[in-house]
Amino acid sequence: MAIFSVYVVNKAGGLLYQLDHYAPRADTEKTFSFPLDLVLRPHDERVVVAFGQRDGIRVGHAVLAINGAEVNGRCTADGKDVLEFLGNPANYPVSIRFGRHRLSSNEKLMLASMFHSLFAIGSQLSPEVGSSGIEMLETDTFKLHCFQTLTGIKFMVLADPRQAGIDSLLRKIYEIYSDFALKNPFYSLEMPIRCELFDQNLKLALEVAEKSGPFGPGS
Repeated sequence: MAIFSVYVVNKAGGLLYQLDHYAPRADTEKTFSFPLDLVLRPHDERVVVAFGQRDGIRVGHAVLAINGAEVNGRCTADGKDVLEFLGNPANYPVSIRFGRHRLSSNEKLMLASMFHSLFAIGSQLSPEVGSSGIEMLETDTFKLHCFQTLTGIKFMVLADPRQAGIDSLLRKIYEIYSDFALKNPFYSLEMPIRCELFDQNLKLALEVAEKSGPFGPGS
């Protein structure tokens, strides 16, 4: 069981804080001969597997590194186009590392804004007045839990579907936010949270939740 990440979103949909706590390692590195037996396509400024799955490499995985050097979007470390480089027989054999694309800061900002909109839509679709909005989204690999305060701040946790104690964890994060962000004289409301004590106490709370589940009184 694991807690993957935490998001704090303000009442306007702006991302105040984001922490990647645990990311399952799914990278796969293989040495290939020419021709490459995978079909690669450009997608959203990166090169991904469009067809052909083998040895842990899945459709949708991105090219992360070539010959040990990290790629930068669609370009190799020395500025060459990834698809052109891999289409040249002279560059083989070649070692390629595939894996899940790491979200950029801009993508995280966009996702926070999108969830804020979905939350509002969920409230409006409710047949009852005063709906709390989306509290949980479930997939086969993770659950997204959301707690919104009376002031409109949203605390979101992405966790393993089997992880227990998330409701109490969300309220613990709210308590940490109140103690170490709101009470910080240098923090401005609705602005990104940059506070070392907030970071430390949040990480400790996540570790406690992963090991023991729900928080008890005074924890």
